[in-house]
Amino acid sequence: MTFTLEAALHARNFEVSLTLGASETIAVLGPNGAGKSTLLGIVAGLLRPDSGRADLGEKTLFNLDGGNSHFLPPHARGTALLAQEPLLFPHMSVLENVAFGPRAAGVGRANALQTARHWLAEVDAAEFADRRPGQLSGGQAQRVAIARALAIDPELLLLDEPMAALDIHAAPMLRRLLKRVLANRRAIIITHDVLDALMLADRAVVMEHGRITEEGPTRGVLERPRSKFAAGLAGMNLLPGTIIAHGLTSDGGLDITAHPEDGAVPGQDGVAVFSPTAVSVFPGDEHGSPRNSFAVTITDLEPHGDQIRVHAGGLSADITPAASADLGLHPGMTVHFVIKATAIAVYPA
Repeated sequence: MTFTLEAALHARNFEVSLTLGASETIAVLGPNGAGKSTLLGIVAGLLRPDSGRADLGEKTLFNLDGGNSHFLPPHARGTALLAQEPLLFPHMSVLENVAFGPRAAGVGRANALQTARHWLAEVDAAEFADRRPGQLSGGQAQRVAIARALAIDPELLLLDEPMAALDIHAAPMLRRLLKRVLANRRAIIITHDVLDALMLADRAVVMEHGRITEEGPTRGVLERPRSKFAAGLAGMNLLPGTIIAHGLTSDGGLDITAHPEDGAVPGQDGVAVFSPTAVSVFPGDEHGSPRNSFAVTITDLEPHGDQIRVHAGGLSADITPAASADLGLHPGMTVHFVIKATAIAVYPA
């Protein structure tokens, strides 16, 4: 049983086609304004697209392409939306909050409370059953919100950056919890965190300007990014351009020496991708066999773990603090970024 979506919303320049397997979680990545929240709003029934169709198993969520338009309201879709904020009912106890969904669906009070207790136990929040939301920490409230979403047994769970409002101590626990409860469950999760995508999602989708620009297995998208956003998220340098026999000519005119991967044909659009850790920084030009040397002007220096990340010419290099001090690096200084050809991957865009 799959989920399929084709939808367009002209006012937001949004046009997306998406398929999701029966027990698959996908991560939707992209910059602010890319259309990620619009996607969740359309799936949840909070936004009505101008055209398209969505099917969840045998159920048609909407069909706006024929003469007789069909649009299911949110409560009838079999979806559950978990937002950045828990949005619990403040006047209800935690137990009543989780039981609310089953009760609204017509389940008797005793059975609804039993279901609520089950899911509170599943998210390690049974001890909070009698508390009010105002008595919970942010992490505790978000665990209760997950229980509330799962209590209605949704066919599709929608998560809109569920860890965004949590502190650094609560987020790892919630991530582990989600990994457990999302197993064998269909879900779409919006996130800006590469760790969320790697831990929780089978597949990653990158959205830009209301369109899906790349998709595939999560690790593959992050290890072989085809967009600036995915490369930045994965901490990689990316240069788009045209594939040539010995590498790639970037859109900025750089001639990059590398071995194009199998399937790359000269003349194709392509990308060159390499890690900041593969970049050496020199005060002058360096030549060798075979390597690339680019003159760049430093724009910024920032701590990055136990390294210093040097930003220059739209690229990044990671070097030791001692090396940075020895070179006397500072914004505005011109240096050469040097990368061995073997450290650069070139493949079709």
